[in-house]
Amino acid sequence: MAGDNPAITLYRLQACPYCERVVRVLQELDLPYESRFVEPMHSDRNAVKRISGKRTVPAIIDENTGVTMSESANIVEYLEKTYGDGGAA
Repeated sequence: MAGDNPAITLYRLQACPYCERVVRVLQELDLPYESRFVEPMHSDRNAVKRISGKRTVPAIIDENTGVTMSESANIVEYLEKTYGDGGAA
């Protein structure tokens, strides 16, 4: 997969349980993604604010669909709806 840029970019923090929840779903769905680790200081997260309008993580950009979103529950639901089989456990 060298040279391929994954369509999904995940903005995350080290050791963030909400971010890890999204990572788990990405892995379960076997989706390639790029991790971008953001500044620990909330006020320094300008890169995230530019893409999602908020400074919260996790946030994703999915270039396949043009979707940008934050909030782990919303991201998980979106990933399962878009790439999963509708949420089979």
